[in-house]
Amino acid sequence: MNPRGDHRGTIHVESAAVLANDGHGGDQYVMRLKAPHSAAGARPGSFVHLRCDPSLPMRRPMSIMRADAKAGWIDLLYKAHGHGTRLLAGRRAGDSVNLIGPIGNGFRLGDYRKRPLLIGGGVGIPPMVFLAEHLKRGRAEVAPLVLMGSELPFPFTLRPSRILVEGMPEGVIATMPLIDDWGIACRLSSRSGFPGCFDGLVTDLARHWLASLPESGLREVEIFCCGPTPMLRAVAALAAAFGVPCQVSVEEYMACAVGGCAGCAVPVRTPSGPAMKRVCVDGPVFEAADVFPA
Repeated sequence: MNPRGDHRGTIHVESAAVLANDGHGGDQYVMRLKAPHSAAGARPGSFVHLRCDPSLPMRRPMSIMRADAKAGWIDLLYKAHGHGTRLLAGRRAGDSVNLIGPIGNGFRLGDYRKRPLLIGGGVGIPPMVFLAEHLKRGRAEVAPLVLMGSELPFPFTLRPSRILVEGMPEGVIATMPLIDDWGIACRLSSRSGFPGCFDGLVTDLARHWLASLPESGLREVEIFCCGPTPMLRAVAALAAAFGVPCQVSVEEYMACAVGGCAGCAVPVRTPSGPAMKRVCVDGPVFEAADVFPA
């Protein structure tokens, strides 16, 4: 995928077969789709624009949580909270879902630091799972830490981590089993009282960990983040306070998702001054300081 440019020839319309649509607590679902074109071009931070039902002309943007280019499938995590996603929740294996993808410029991964800090909140969790899976196949010296926050039940069974993370508050040991099995450290936060989770916002947990690092350790950290806008703003401020680089995947309402309507444009700082950038194709990933300047 072109790192910050023309998407012509990289976005496909495809009719994807539903392989599974598994329900989890909090009306959350993980849908696996046979979507070879999207799977082949997907990168951490990219998404698809999906038609929930033939009766609904408007599509929904959904971040890709996992992709297997060889097997040709992608995973999507979504919450059934509106008419469209509730119809989507009723899809069964063998059904067909029309989508456009993969869309968007994902996270810049060519020269990241050796201690990536991945922060995902709510619907911002899927890109962090995708990025973690990418990192596990990368440089051997890289030691990522994944922090996830949710007030809903997490869409997986919590278990105590087998990986020690220095600088964590006492008793914060719950992890996502899949990421833990990849050998990547992961910790969870919630204000809903889930066992083993940090009692507070994921940004507070990130601050606690960053504050535990010496100056030499902070020079090895880079933040990657996705979640609601208030959380992104807080993470951008956190990155500025600790002097670490930060990339954010911005959430925004989208109509076309291919750059035609410009309805998702947001102000972004550029070398030539402020400019309106389309989240769908210019993003969704931007440098945090460019979207949320101090």
